[in-house]
Amino acid sequence: MNRVFIATDAWAPQINGVVRTLASLTDELRRRGDVVRIVAPQDFRTFACPTYPEIRLALAHARRLSAEIEAFAPTAIHIATEGPIGLAARRAALRAGLPFTTSFHTRFPEYLRQRAPVPESLTYALLRRFHAPAAACLVPTEAMRRELAGRGFSNLVTWTRGVDRALFRPAEPIGLDLPGPVFLTVSRIAPEKNLEAFLDLDLPGSKLVVGDGPLLPELMRRYPKVHFAGAQTGEALARYYASGDVFVFPSKTDTFGIVLIEALACGLPVAAYPQPGPLDVIAGTGAGRIDADLRRACLDALSLDPAAALARSQAYSWEACADIFTAASRASLAGGGRTPRSGVLQPAHG
Repeated sequence: MNRVFIATDAWAPQINGVVRTLASLTDELRRRGDVVRIVAPQDFRTFACPTYPEIRLALAHARRLSAEIEAFAPTAIHIATEGPIGLAARRAALRAGLPFTTSFHTRFPEYLRQRAPVPESLTYALLRRFHAPAAACLVPTEAMRRELAGRGFSNLVTWTRGVDRALFRPAEPIGLDLPGPVFLTVSRIAPEKNLEAFLDLDLPGSKLVVGDGPLLPELMRRYPKVHFAGAQTGEALARYYASGDVFVFPSKTDTFGIVLIEALACGLPVAAYPQPGPLDVIAGTGAGRIDADLRRACLDALSLDPAAALARSQAYSWEACADIFTAASRASLAGGGRTPRSGVLQPAHG
């Protein structure tokens, strides 16, 4: 039995890929008999994130995290985010001389650059310093691993994602009565998601957007012909996927995009730009189309066989995600706090 301590600035009620990954990982680890302690914003006083009030930032400090770590006595420490909780946990682990792993989920340099005149090179330098002491920095795709290695990051391990195929599967569509074909996206409605690139396209049929976020009121005003369904979860979300003909992924800043494999598991071909997540998930599989011309990708995806999308989704599971996470944690302990080499760890079994 492992005792896993996870420090994260992203947790429910936030709805995003980081929370989905950590929650699914936690469920799988606990299913295996591991004890998992999540330290999240709910454990602290918080304040609203500037420009994004829906996200609460914690007033965390290293002394509190040191006490939490000592009381839990973990066999593995994972620092999932680079926010206040992640910084405090990093400081506490370094002071105690404890090995830890980290993960790179979000392109903060690109996100920040869209909101403020901060050079991406500066933010990447700060992130490189944050992750440098980690035994392993877990990244979601091989393309992302190569990109970060080129930026000077070290001890990088490719860490896959999964999908709950009991939930996300071909299902009865929502009765929306929209003219077909239906081009669907599921996303946080925020500037970094590049949704206008999809909404501005001249496409036949209808556009359907599922999600919530700070740009939702503005986009609803600007695109009155688009059907905005708001945030959806669980079975309702699965049925919205089933209501589409093509899943459109316009983001150029996501490091993976769990929605990609949720869509595939529902039998929905994907249209996307040539970015790390889509390139790793669908390139060369027949499950979608990747093109710098997103409209062409959308139209080409209409002719694809949904069976290819379903087949591609089988490559992803939360079991494999947990295997790689556990292998990275074990390697950090065996190596005295450093993984033997960068690359892809083989999943640990047993």
